[in-house]
Amino acid sequence: MGKFYDEAPIPDVLRRNFDVYERVKQLVINLGTAGEHVRSLEGRNIAGAIIHESGLVYLSGTGTGKLPMNDDPERVKHGQAAGQEAADQHVRTLHWALSCGGEGDLNDVLYTVKALGMVVSTDVDFNSGPAVVNGYSKRWQSIFGGGFGEFAENGLDAGGYAGVHARSAIGGFTGRFSLEPEMIVAIPSALAQAIIRSRGWVFPLPPAIFEQVTAKQGGRG
Repeated sequence: MGKFYDEAPIPDVLRRNFDVYERVKQLVINLGTAGEHVRSLEGRNIAGAIIHESGLVYLSGTGTGKLPMNDDPERVKHGQAAGQEAADQHVRTLHWALSCGGEGDLNDVLYTVKALGMVVSTDVDFNSGPAVVNGYSKRWQSIFGGGFGEFAENGLDAGGYAGVHARSAIGGFTGRFSLEPEMIVAIPSALAQAIIRSRGWVFPLPPAIFEQVTAKQGGRG
Protein backbone atom coordinates (compact mmCIF):
# COMPACT_ATOMS: atom_id res chain seq x y z
CA MET A 1 0.00 0.00 0.00
CA GLY A 2 0.97 3.66 -0.04
CA LYS A 3 3.41 4.90 2.58
CA PHE A 4 0.79 7.21 4.10
CA TYR A 5 -2.00 4.62 3.88
CA ASP A 6 -0.03 2.17 6.03
CA GLU A 7 -0.03 4.63 8.94
CA ALA A 8 -3.68 5.68 8.62
CA PRO A 9 -6.13 4.91 11.47
CA ILE A 10 -8.23 2.29 9.68
CA PRO A 11 -9.47 -0.92 11.35
CA ASP A 12 -7.46 -3.87 10.06
CA VAL A 13 -10.60 -5.64 8.87
CA LEU A 14 -11.40 -2.69 6.58
CA ARG A 15 -7.95 -2.19 5.11
CA ARG A 16 -7.67 -2.57 1.36
CA ASN A 17 -5.66 -5.67 0.52
CA PHE A 18 -4.82 -5.03 -3.14
CA ASP A 19 -2.68 -2.69 -5.20
CA VAL A 20 -5.00 -0.15 -6.84
CA TYR A 21 -2.68 0.04 -9.83
CA GLU A 22 -3.12 -3.67 -10.45
CA ARG A 23 -6.86 -3.13 -10.76
CA VAL A 24 -6.28 -0.10 -12.96
CA LYS A 25 -4.16 -2.32 -15.22
CA GLN A 26 -6.73 -5.12 -15.29
CA LEU A 27 -9.48 -2.64 -16.15
CA VAL A 28 -7.29 -1.25 -18.99
CA ILE A 29 -7.39 2.33 -17.71
CA ASN A 30 -4.70 4.48 -19.30
CA LEU A 31 -3.31 6.95 -16.76
CA GLY A 32 -1.20 8.67 -19.40
CA THR A 33 2.05 10.49 -18.73
CA ALA A 34 3.05 13.49 -16.65
CA GLY A 35 3.72 15.39 -19.86
CA GLU A 36 0.12 14.85 -20.91
CA HIS A 37 -1.67 15.47 -17.62
CA VAL A 38 0.45 17.63 -15.31
CA ARG A 39 -0.40 21.14 -16.43
CA SER A 40 -0.16 24.75 -15.35
CA LEU A 41 -3.15 26.62 -13.93
CA GLU A 42 -2.25 29.58 -16.13
CA GLY A 43 -5.27 30.67 -18.19
CA ARG A 44 -7.65 28.31 -16.38
CA ASN A 45 -10.44 29.38 -14.06
CA ILE A 46 -11.53 25.98 -12.71
CA ALA A 47 -9.41 23.38 -10.89
CA GLY A 48 -9.57 19.69 -11.68
CA ALA A 49 -8.88 18.87 -8.03
CA ILE A 50 -8.62 20.73 -4.73
CA ILE A 51 -6.83 19.14 -1.77
CA HIS A 52 -7.96 20.19 1.71
CA GLU A 53 -5.56 19.98 4.63
CA SER A 54 -8.03 17.69 6.43
CA GLY A 55 -7.47 15.02 3.78
CA LEU A 56 -10.53 15.60 1.60
CA VAL A 57 -9.91 15.79 -2.15
CA TYR A 58 -12.60 17.40 -4.30
CA LEU A 59 -12.70 16.37 -7.98
CA SER A 60 -14.53 18.71 -10.33
CA GLY A 61 -17.35 17.42 -12.48
CA THR A 62 -16.46 15.98 -15.87
CA GLY A 63 -19.03 15.81 -18.67
CA THR A 64 -19.05 12.66 -20.81
CA GLY A 65 -21.27 10.97 -23.37
CA LYS A 66 -22.81 12.37 -26.55
CA LEU A 67 -26.55 11.91 -26.00
CA PRO A 68 -29.07 13.30 -23.50
CA MET A 69 -30.75 10.65 -21.42
CA ASN A 70 -34.22 9.15 -21.44
CA ASP A 71 -35.62 5.83 -20.18
CA ASP A 72 -34.90 3.87 -23.37
CA PRO A 73 -32.66 0.93 -22.33
CA GLU A 74 -30.15 1.55 -25.11
CA ARG A 75 -29.92 5.23 -24.18
CA VAL A 76 -29.35 4.27 -20.53
CA LYS A 77 -26.53 1.95 -21.63
CA HIS A 78 -24.93 4.86 -23.47
CA GLY A 79 -25.12 6.90 -20.27
CA GLN A 80 -23.64 4.10 -18.19
CA ALA A 81 -20.69 3.82 -20.60
CA ALA A 82 -20.26 7.60 -20.30
CA GLY A 83 -20.27 7.23 -16.52
CA GLN A 84 -17.49 4.65 -16.76
CA GLU A 85 -15.51 7.06 -18.93
CA ALA A 86 -16.02 9.82 -16.34
CA ALA A 87 -14.74 7.53 -13.56
CA ASP A 88 -11.64 6.79 -15.63
CA GLN A 89 -11.07 10.51 -16.13
CA HIS A 90 -11.45 11.14 -12.41
CA VAL A 91 -9.05 8.39 -11.38
CA ARG A 92 -6.54 9.77 -13.90
CA THR A 93 -6.84 13.26 -12.43
CA LEU A 94 -6.59 11.88 -8.90
CA HIS A 95 -3.48 9.86 -9.74
CA TRP A 96 -1.58 12.88 -11.05
CA ALA A 97 -2.91 15.22 -8.36
CA LEU A 98 -1.51 12.91 -5.67
CA SER A 99 1.68 11.75 -7.37
CA CYS A 100 3.09 14.50 -9.59
CA GLY A 101 5.34 15.81 -6.81
CA GLY A 102 6.28 12.35 -5.57
CA GLU A 103 4.31 12.63 -2.32
CA GLY A 104 1.74 9.85 -2.71
CA ASP A 105 -0.41 7.92 -5.19
CA LEU A 106 -3.72 6.09 -5.61
CA ASN A 107 -2.74 3.50 -3.00
CA ASP A 108 -2.96 6.28 -0.40
CA VAL A 109 -6.70 6.80 -0.94
CA LEU A 110 -8.36 5.85 2.34
CA TYR A 111 -11.96 5.70 1.18
CA THR A 112 -14.52 7.44 -0.98
CA VAL A 113 -16.84 10.02 0.53
CA LYS A 114 -19.47 11.32 -1.90
CA ALA A 115 -20.39 11.24 -5.59
CA LEU A 116 -22.85 13.57 -7.28
CA GLY A 117 -24.12 12.51 -10.69
CA MET A 118 -25.93 15.17 -12.72
CA VAL A 119 -27.71 13.55 -15.67
CA VAL A 120 -28.70 15.46 -18.80
CA SER A 121 -32.39 14.89 -19.56
CA THR A 122 -35.21 17.29 -20.35
CA ASP A 123 -37.79 14.49 -20.24
CA VAL A 124 -40.01 15.31 -17.25
CA ASP A 125 -40.90 11.61 -16.90
CA PHE A 126 -37.25 10.52 -16.78
CA ASN A 127 -36.70 7.94 -14.01
CA SER A 128 -33.34 6.39 -14.93
CA GLY A 129 -30.95 8.91 -13.37
CA PRO A 130 -29.68 6.45 -10.72
CA ALA A 131 -29.32 3.69 -13.34
CA VAL A 132 -27.22 5.97 -15.54
CA VAL A 133 -24.94 7.05 -12.68
CA ASN A 134 -24.51 3.38 -11.74
CA GLY A 135 -22.05 3.20 -14.66
CA TYR A 136 -19.84 5.64 -12.77
CA SER A 137 -20.29 4.05 -9.34
CA LYS A 138 -19.62 0.52 -10.59
CA ARG A 139 -16.38 1.58 -12.24
CA TRP A 140 -15.27 3.47 -9.13
CA GLN A 141 -15.94 0.48 -6.90
CA SER A 142 -14.13 -1.76 -9.39
CA ILE A 143 -11.05 0.44 -8.97
CA PHE A 144 -11.07 1.01 -5.20
CA GLY A 145 -13.23 -1.82 -3.86
CA GLY A 146 -16.90 -2.44 -3.27
CA GLY A 147 -19.67 -5.00 -3.66
CA PHE A 148 -20.98 -3.35 -6.84
CA GLY A 149 -17.66 -3.55 -8.69
CA GLU A 150 -16.37 -6.00 -11.27
CA PHE A 151 -14.17 -7.81 -8.76
CA ALA A 152 -17.02 -8.51 -6.34
CA GLU A 153 -18.66 -11.91 -5.98
CA ASN A 154 -22.18 -12.26 -4.61
CA GLY A 155 -22.12 -8.61 -3.58
CA LEU A 156 -18.87 -8.92 -1.62
CA ASP A 157 -15.44 -7.55 -2.53
CA ALA A 158 -12.68 -9.45 -0.77
CA GLY A 159 -10.38 -6.50 -1.43
CA GLY A 160 -12.30 -4.02 0.69
CA TYR A 161 -14.82 -1.22 0.37
CA ALA A 162 -12.78 1.95 -0.22
CA GLY A 163 -14.77 2.68 -3.38
CA VAL A 164 -18.20 2.66 -1.71
CA HIS A 165 -19.65 6.16 -1.51
CA ALA A 166 -22.65 8.20 -0.57
CA ARG A 167 -24.30 9.47 -3.74
CA SER A 168 -26.89 11.72 -5.32
CA ALA A 169 -28.08 10.97 -8.87
CA ILE A 170 -30.41 13.54 -10.38
CA GLY A 171 -31.67 14.38 -13.88
CA GLY A 172 -33.19 17.42 -15.52
CA PHE A 173 -30.11 19.24 -16.78
CA THR A 174 -29.47 20.47 -20.30
CA GLY A 175 -26.32 20.01 -22.33
CA ARG A 176 -24.77 18.25 -25.31
CA PHE A 177 -23.50 15.35 -23.26
CA SER A 178 -24.95 12.61 -21.04
CA LEU A 179 -23.89 13.23 -17.46
CA GLU A 180 -21.44 15.10 -15.26
CA PRO A 181 -20.30 13.34 -12.07
CA GLU A 182 -18.17 14.90 -9.37
CA MET A 183 -16.42 13.11 -6.50
CA ILE A 184 -14.95 13.61 -3.02
CA VAL A 185 -12.38 11.17 -1.64
CA ALA A 186 -10.40 10.97 1.59
CA ILE A 187 -6.62 10.67 1.84
CA PRO A 188 -4.48 10.75 5.00
CA SER A 189 -4.28 14.28 6.40
CA ALA A 190 -0.50 13.85 6.63
CA LEU A 191 -0.35 13.31 2.86
CA ALA A 192 -2.65 16.26 2.18
CA GLN A 193 -0.47 18.51 4.29
CA ALA A 194 2.72 17.21 2.65
CA ILE A 195 1.29 18.01 -0.79
CA ILE A 196 0.13 21.47 0.28
CA ARG A 197 3.51 22.29 1.84
CA SER A 198 5.31 21.08 -1.27
CA ARG A 199 3.18 22.44 -4.11
CA GLY A 200 -0.08 23.91 -2.87
CA TRP A 201 -3.63 22.66 -2.76
CA VAL A 202 -4.72 23.06 -6.38
CA PHE A 203 -4.35 20.86 -9.47
CA PRO A 204 -3.49 21.81 -12.24
CA LEU A 205 -0.52 23.47 -10.64
CA PRO A 206 0.04 27.19 -10.02
CA PRO A 207 2.47 28.41 -12.72
CA ALA A 208 5.53 28.85 -10.47
CA ILE A 209 4.95 25.41 -8.90
CA PHE A 210 4.42 23.87 -12.33
CA GLU A 211 7.83 25.10 -13.41
CA GLN A 212 9.41 23.65 -10.26
CA VAL A 213 7.71 20.28 -10.66
CA THR A 214 8.47 19.90 -14.36
CA ALA A 215 12.08 20.95 -13.82
CA LYS A 216 12.37 18.27 -11.16
CA GLN A 217 10.91 15.73 -13.59
CA GLY A 218 13.50 16.70 -16.18
CA GLY A 219 11.30 18.76 -18.49
CA ARG A 220 7.72 18.76 -19.71
CA GLY A 221 8.06 15.76 -22.00
